Amino acid sequence: MGTKRDYYEVLGVGREANDTEIKAKYRKLALKYHPDRNPNDQEAENKFKEASEAYEVLRDPKKRQIYDQYGHEGLEGTGFSGFSGFEDIFSSFGDIFEDFFGFGRRSRGGGQRGSDLRYDLNLSFMEAAFGTSKEVEIAKMDTCSYCQGSGSEPGTSPQTCHACQGTGQMSRNQGFFTVRTTCPHCRGEGKTISHPCPECRGNGQIRVKKKVSVKIPAGVDSGSRLRLTGEGEGGSKGGPNGDLYIFIHVNPHDIFERKNTDIICNVPISFVQAILGDEIEVPTLQAKTTIKIPKGTQPGDIFRVKNEGIPSLQGYGRGDMIVHIQVKIPTSVSSKQEELLRDYAKLEDSKITTRLKKILKGG
Repeated sequence: MGTKRDYYEVLGVGREANDTEIKAKYRKLALKYHPDRNPNDQEAENKFKEASEAYEVLRDPKKRQIYDQYGHEGLEGTGFSGFSGFEDIFSSFGDIFEDFFGFGRRSRGGGQRGSDLRYDLNLSFMEAAFGTSKEVEIAKMDTCSYCQGSGSEPGTSPQTCHACQGTGQMSRNQGFFTVRTTCPHCRGEGKTISHPCPECRGNGQIRVKKKVSVKIPAGVDSGSRLRLTGEGEGGSKGGPNGDLYIFIHVNPHDIFERKNTDIICNVPISFVQAILGDEIEVPTLQAKTTIKIPKGTQPGDIFRVKNEGIPSLQGYGRGDMIVHIQVKIPTSVSSKQEELLRDYAKLEDSKITTRLKKILKGG
């Protein structure tokens, strides 16, 4: 690849970029140049390795500090010399590739990664707005604690399969061809269990119920998804655990509606308040506040109360509360109120008549 390019240039970020920006840029490049998307493309492979090397340095505060001060030469004494192959990259960034390319982590010992699990969690409006902690119970397959996942009774060990001699495959000749099939005796494992574990019956896994604590960040909404690494089903034969995905569902509120980080609140006022103006008390998510209703407020007018909305999920500030004014018309009035309203109507009618006369005269 020749002379190494500046790592910030490789990822397309400035030197002041934070961890989130660096990770986002790397994911974008990894998605673009991944070998599975660019088969037999050496240039794409080189760019993929180059981006992975840059990310490995810039994501590590110590390596990044050394690089910022001394450049590539400063890293030579730290034991970091780039990536030699894709297994090295996968082991470092398995979670990124799992999220973006849809395949699991590779296991060098031949173990199989456990399945991911899904849990649907209902939250109240306030819990979603301000965050909370929940304990959920999940049923899953997990590594047998009695045999530590070996499938064999403690004190014994699996034996080499006598049928395939440990290869996991059977061969037979058909004319000029040799056909290889999975060994039916050991199912391709190369070993058989002569003394199965009494707890898991040789499977190496048992079904358990486990309680998991989930921290819900402030600002989540319906459709938000949380990932708990390693809380899925247990891997088999030394493979890593799967992950647990928490899907959030938020119950509606009696008063507030949500739009992104803003909340909407419909507030009724009387027609007298709308005409004469007033100061009214309105509810907020945590307490109450006072807003001023100016004279002549119309039905549907909107008032914005700053920083009384939903906290940002990224942790930067809060949205606003948007107050929609609803002018309520009374369905019945007393005789005195009716008399006053009729007097008002006469005065208003007189004003309208006078204005019309002026308009006609001017025309």
